[in-house]
Amino acid sequence: MASIYDFKVRRRDDSELNLADLKGKVLLIVNTATGCGFTPQYEGLENLYKDYHDKGLEILDFPCNQFGHQAPGTDAEIHEFCTAKYKTTFDQLKKIEVNGDKTEPLYAYLKSEVADDTEPKGMKNKLAMKAIAKLPGVSKEKGFIKWNFTKFLVDREGKVVGRFGPTDEPKDFAEKIEEIL
Repeated sequence: MASIYDFKVRRRDDSELNLADLKGKVLLIVNTATGCGFTPQYEGLENLYKDYHDKGLEILDFPCNQFGHQAPGTDAEIHEFCTAKYKTTFDQLKKIEVNGDKTEPLYAYLKSEVADDTEPKGMKNKLAMKAIAKLPGVSKEKGFIKWNFTKFLVDREGKVVGRFGPTDEPKDFAEKIEEIL
């Protein structure tokens, strides 16, 4: 059986990040986009990073252009946008695909561990997710990433302990992060 620590991913500069080097850390793994209605969540992600990085939280930000072509820039342009507009201090990794034939192996693993997003909270979020579900290319396939800003939470032992949908704001699961830190 695979473990999160069996995977290696590409950094923005194309160097390798071995996830085994992050053993003992709590990981928040997110597929992002810079031109999405959920892009302001970068602010909440940065707040989590500032609040919990010293306690062991790492954020792995994977830009993804599969949803409405909302991450069209280069890896360097995406990083520049995030640091200028949202003052992010966590690093963005190399742009990936999270669904389909070219799915990043890490994401195939994450989806196999926790196949469904949490149920959206609040009517506005439920309506947003219903609208997303009707978009072209969105699948009912088990584990399918529905949109940008799907988040996976991994505990210090490498177990995937949560999957949060695009409408889940980072502050909505800060308490869960505190629990596992």
